[in-house]
Amino acid sequence: MATQNSNTPKSTEDSQSTAENRPGPMEVLRGARAQLAELTGMEAESVSSFERTEDDGWMLRVEVLELARVPDTMSLLASYEVTLDVQGALTGYRRVSRYERGRADRS
Repeated sequence: MATQNSNTPKSTEDSQSTAENRPGPMEVLRGARAQLAELTGMEAESVSSFERTEDDGWMLRVEVLELARVPDTMSLLASYEVTLDVQGALTGYRRVSRYERGRADRS
């Protein structure tokens, strides 16, 4: 019985089955929001950026309501950078900014 050398390239069939097992972008987005909510206890309001990383994982910027206030324009939101592996499992997150809902970005 022959064994395959680890330096031998993977077959096209192996690559396709691996790609088929990966979640699609919408699955990744939904999963990231759910995982972040579970870890922080805060619901994501929106995803403001979404991109692939060099290692085929994902990086998202997620906007989260941190403190509800009246009027709503005074509520505090935060922007979190979330990293996920190739399968969509959350590998890390960090708050990158905090702001009032009614404030525009500085130019």
